[in-house]
Amino acid sequence: MISPTALSFSTQPEWSQQQHQQQHQQQQQQQHNYLQSPTRFMAVGLTSNPRAAADEEARAEVDVLNSRLEKTSQLTKKIRASLSRLEATGKSVGDVIGPLNGETKKLQVLSNNLDAVITATERLRQPADTKDNEEVIVRQGPDKVGIKTYIDCLKRIDKALTDMRASNIRANQQTIADHQRLVKTGINQLESHFDKLLRGETPRSIEPLHFITKGKPFPQLSSDKINRLGFVNNSLSQLLLRDDASGPQETALAKVYTEIRGPYMSSTLVNLAMASVNTAKKKNHDSMYKPGTNGIGTYIQAIEGLFLTEYENIVKVFRRDDWGNLFQGTTQTSMAELARTLRELNAHIKAHLSTDCYLAYEITEIVTSFSEAIEKRTGELKAPLATALKPIRDTAKTSLGELLDDTKRRVTNLQALPPDGAPVPIVSETMQRLQTMVEFIRPLSGIMISLGDGGWKTRAPSRERGDMIPSLAGFDVSADGSELFAQYCVDTIDSLLVTLDQKARVVLQKGGKSVIGVFLANSITIVERMIQESALADLMVRRMAFLDQWRKKAKTLYTESCKDVSMHLFDVIHTSRATRPTSGGGFVDSASILKGLSSKDKEKIKDKFVAFNAGFDDLISRHRSYSMEREVKQMFAKDIQQMLEPLYNRFWDRYHEVDKGKGKYVKYDKAAISSVFMSLY
Repeated sequence: MISPTALSFSTQPEWSQQQHQQQHQQQQQQQHNYLQSPTRFMAVGLTSNPRAAADEEARAEVDVLNSRLEKTSQLTKKIRASLSRLEATGKSVGDVIGPLNGETKKLQVLSNNLDAVITATERLRQPADTKDNEEVIVRQGPDKVGIKTYIDCLKRIDKALTDMRASNIRANQQTIADHQRLVKTGINQLESHFDKLLRGETPRSIEPLHFITKGKPFPQLSSDKINRLGFVNNSLSQLLLRDDASGPQETALAKVYTEIRGPYMSSTLVNLAMASVNTAKKKNHDSMYKPGTNGIGTYIQAIEGLFLTEYENIVKVFRRDDWGNLFQGTTQTSMAELARTLRELNAHIKAHLSTDCYLAYEITEIVTSFSEAIEKRTGELKAPLATALKPIRDTAKTSLGELLDDTKRRVTNLQALPPDGAPVPIVSETMQRLQTMVEFIRPLSGIMISLGDGGWKTRAPSRERGDMIPSLAGFDVSADGSELFAQYCVDTIDSLLVTLDQKARVVLQKGGKSVIGVFLANSITIVERMIQESALADLMVRRMAFLDQWRKKAKTLYTESCKDVSMHLFDVIHTSRATRPTSGGGFVDSASILKGLSSKDKEKIKDKFVAFNAGFDDLISRHRSYSMEREVKQMFAKDIQQMLEPLYNRFWDRYHEVDKGKGKYVKYDKAAISSVFMSLY
């Protein structure tokens, strides 16, 4: 409050200014009245001297002005004094009003705080007042009151709990504890409700072959159940409630989901896992694995269908941040069963590598394709699948070098070779293995690229990093898996022929070089035939020249005996220049030639015919005794004919008259020997 005295001081400056104006107006009026008064004019009139009168009038005006100046000075002093008093009074008023204004503001803030406290107190009392009603709803559970009503109740409890915690009023501690208990009870009720909904929709297992054979998609959760499950999960996530025992509630629901759906998936797949192992076991252990005869393809197809279907369920029920971990958790048991199945298959493959290595290639391709499909749709499981596949993939890689060693070892261990030069079964078996490998060219391409050119010989360590399934993009972009496989085929065949050649030179040396040549030629022919009759032809079309080198070697070995026979058809005869026999083309007179020979030379000719006949008959006999492939038989018959027939015809033309047609020395004429050659084809 402001005192009356202070108010009077505050108005004084305005009053002094008005008084000063009034005084100034009075002075002006007095001067005007004086100048206009008759007395002034009377005084002037009485003065006889006009100059004196004027001076007198001026002095009068000066006196008036001095009087006014003095009054003005006095008035100015009064004004200054008033201003000094006003300034002092204003300072006093400011000193008084400042604290009063601050106290007034504090009182206003205090009043507002009191109002807020009263309001908050009333609001805090409200949860305590309504706790009994909320507790009734919580105790009844979502099945009775409805899920929406139940969720709304929990939201109200959560909001009240947040407000009470923010107030930090000790009197509310018991109420906070009661609300926390209600929240925990509500959470447990919602988890049970979620469990009940999901369990009622999830069968113990299904028959996967029913969906695979008929091309039907695997069953998803019904749209009604998905909507209800998603609503429960989203509501709890939005509430941001925390369970002191188990952490975030979305994790608890994810655990419920995993515990229900995980066993359903593993139970559905267990029979197919067993079938994959059982179908790997063959009645005939020596039979070669045929593509698609193992159940692994159907097993992986079922896994892919189930996994992708389950991922769709997860996406529709849970938040995006939970998809990956929840998908991995739900599929964990099934993935463990897959890894165990692959380990068992790998053990079987390693025990029957020469016949079942193709199963390793097939599994590598199937699981790699499955991994790519799953990663593309979900972005998950690449690493676990790579880890599960790694043992079989390593077996597939090492099998290439081990098969080369096995081929050498089997040839080396042969106790005998056919004495007639017939091929041994290992030739066709090796080619059958390569023919079968072509059917798995896709996984083999990746394996070949990972090994690098010639890596199957040195068994170089893989260039892959970690357990990740490699893709072709991870290797040399210039590498061609098909070309590398073609080179592997060349190395395999070359290794086979080298080992067979070495073995034949030891075992068949008594039969002579010709039988070794037949043996190699038969092997080469089988190799070439089986290449041409299979998909190997397209891969190896530019690499067949190496077989020509082996064929040339076989011809050289076989025709060695022909050279010995042909030596009897060469003659060195010394005659005079005049009687020198013709050696060029045209008609040759055998009788004339013989006339120019001495008796000693004629005897030599007879001996040559006899020796040739014996050697030729032995050559033909041995040729017919050999076991030759049709192509080999024709090839060697042609070689014998081209080597011996021209020489014999020349020799016959010159010297067939040596026994005068009796056949004692000359057993074959040109027609007869030609007929013999033709019979060899």
